[in-house]
Amino acid sequence: MNLLWTQLATAAGLSLSESQHALFDRYLDLLLEANKTMNLTRIEDRAAAEILHIADALTLLPYLPQYPHRLADVGSGGGVPGIPLAIARPDAQVFLLESTKKKAAFLERTATALNLSNVRVLPDRAESIAHSDLRESFDIVTARAVGAMNILVEWCLPLLKKGGKLLAMKGARITEELPAADNAIRLLNGGPPITHPVQLPGTENHAIVEVPKLGRTDPRYPRPPSQAKKKPL
Repeated sequence: MNLLWTQLATAAGLSLSESQHALFDRYLDLLLEANKTMNLTRIEDRAAAEILHIADALTLLPYLPQYPHRLADVGSGGGVPGIPLAIARPDAQVFLLESTKKKAAFLERTATALNLSNVRVLPDRAESIAHSDLRESFDIVTARAVGAMNILVEWCLPLLKKGGKLLAMKGARITEELPAADNAIRLLNGGPPITHPVQLPGTENHAIVEVPKLGRTDPRYPRPPSQAKKKPL
């Protein structure tokens, strides 16, 4: 039983079982083994992965609804934070959005191997999914190491229903990124962002940026990726 994982869950009012701890361990086994042949993570040390993947994901737990909810993890990559959150919150429906086919296939295999019936992998871009019947259907959208905030909010806020929230996992650059994202957040009907500092062993400048969804987003957004990157809102 990993004490740090237990402490982070307890801070969110949750109690992790031995089987959940075992699933976290098994997930890291699968991630680090697959990483030998494909680019899923820069973290290759097991002890570091326990902190920077599992514990980092669990820092989101206090900001999730206490009731069953729908969560979209945009640019899921190797599955963080989506898979650890699906393990910790089996009552949540977790959608892993990953457009790179090899990574999406890894996520599919991993969800099956871990018997995570509450996980669904969507092998497509967030921009496309936001113009599907899944638009504005999520309570929570998460994203880690996906893009600058002014671009990220255009990808993520259209996925959120009114009253939902974006939880963006960011680093030291967030102090520069947030002012540049103000206009985009307003245009997309988001509310004032709240920054929650994160304290983990051996890390610094980690933060969770919470952006509430206040109302419907104009159907013109999100724009195609090339347009969004060349001319941020």
